[in-house]
Amino acid sequence: MTVVQTVNEETAPAALCVHEDPHPRPAGRDQYTISEVAAFTGMSAHTLRWYERIGLMPHVDRSNTGQRRFSNRDLDWLAFVGKLRLTGMPVADMVTYAELVRAGECTEPQRKALLEATRLDVLQRIAELRDTLTVLDYKIGTYAGAEPAPERTGA
Repeated sequence: MTVVQTVNEETAPAALCVHEDPHPRPAGRDQYTISEVAAFTGMSAHTLRWYERIGLMPHVDRSNTGQRRFSNRDLDWLAFVGKLRLTGMPVADMVTYAELVRAGECTEPQRKALLEATRLDVLQRIAELRDTLTVLDYKIGTYAGAEPAPERTGA
């Protein structure tokens, strides 16, 4: 089975990334505590600290008391990381991608290749899920038209 994505002329690639934010941010702010970011992203504070420790998060600013202060840019990055997690990309590959981003524009070909490989994996998983859905739909259909066995009706 081959999966093909079609995009009409009116749908720009940037528009494909626009969606209703399930974790809205307060307007006019650009500094957030780790607990606020956890609430906005759905990620735990532990996960956020771990992402920072392994290099998946860029440098997170700190207050004068040492408390992490996340920016809107950090939240945008975490939203992207969340999407990468949904693709099934290994954390090691996400860290590699983050390192490539930090290394600058000269790494764009490597970043593109990593994302293209992930895209192919996602398309393969989608095809597998569609095949699985077809089997489930068939099986559900057989139950919908089946008469209960006599031993099940008490007759």
